[in-house]
Amino acid sequence: MRCIALTTYGIEFVPGAINVKQVVNYTKLAESKDIDYAWITNHYNNRHAYPTLAMIAANTDSIKMGPGIMNTFTDTPAAIASFMATLNEISDGRAVLGIGPGDLSTLPKLAIDPVKPVGHLKEGVEQIRKLLAGEEVKKSGNLEFFDYDGAKLTGVTLPGKKGIPVYIGAQGPKVLELAGTIGDGALINASNPKDFEVAIPIIKKAMEAVDKKKFDVGAYTAMSIDRDEKKARNAAKIVAAFIAAGSPPALLQRHGLNLDNVAKIKEALGRFDFKTVGGLVGDAEIDAFTIAGTPDMVKQKCEDLTKSGVTQIIFGSPLGPDMTNSIRLLGKYIV
Repeated sequence: MRCIALTTYGIEFVPGAINVKQVVNYTKLAESKDIDYAWITNHYNNRHAYPTLAMIAANTDSIKMGPGIMNTFTDTPAAIASFMATLNEISDGRAVLGIGPGDLSTLPKLAIDPVKPVGHLKEGVEQIRKLLAGEEVKKSGNLEFFDYDGAKLTGVTLPGKKGIPVYIGAQGPKVLELAGTIGDGALINASNPKDFEVAIPIIKKAMEAVDKKKFDVGAYTAMSIDRDEKKARNAAKIVAAFIAAGSPPALLQRHGLNLDNVAKIKEALGRFDFKTVGGLVGDAEIDAFTIAGTPDMVKQKCEDLTKSGVTQIIFGSPLGPDMTNSIRLLGKYIV
């Protein structure tokens, strides 16, 4: 497996607590600090990723950008392909696509039954690629979910032979295997080398099966950086709590976490009792699920990720107690 040689850096923004103009301004700051990618989260209850990305494209010059991540349950492959071609045109070829099986906890709230999410994703990516290549996608009789019958993009500028890189949002072994098989890269929600020691061999095996040579392993981290160590780690507590509460026992055990304490964290989150949560989340949870601390601490943890095989480090929420300051620190000490 030959990954992309030099480490690249991305940054994630959630257009929920911050508005679109703020996201654009933060992205422009990130671009000025030589951060390579901007990933915009996609949640139905927040501001929509599509217009947010269009605004970023129109107001930046070099940073690559894409949804982090879409899914083929809430958006059809045809709609995603049309959007990505449009974004690629607006940005002069800087579009990237993050796509995954979908949030299996959110989709039922939208009256969507997320059956066979891996197969759904696989077919979706195949059809998106065909459409972006300018093909007329004809009915094959072999597809279960998206057996298009004469679909074609006719009123867009196609990306050409280069195409648009597809990053698969992956966690479990089946989606990691799919990422290695059909993806140009993966976006893996993890901040700790222990998780990549498990994930990367699965990707590598899948790549070898299809004789794939290049792949970008993205660590979608939960980042909190500040010159004040205590402030940085306190800002990461709630994120660490949510990740711990949503993790299966095997993952908690991998990181040596106390299952009884995590159960208490989950119960307190259910009551929205964040004061109790803050008291229950300790260094073990913070270090397992986030990168939090001073610039020197963050730099060492990023180097550890690179040594484990990560080729793109994505600075994800919360970034730190002060977002502007955090982006500046990341640019000065990490990138």
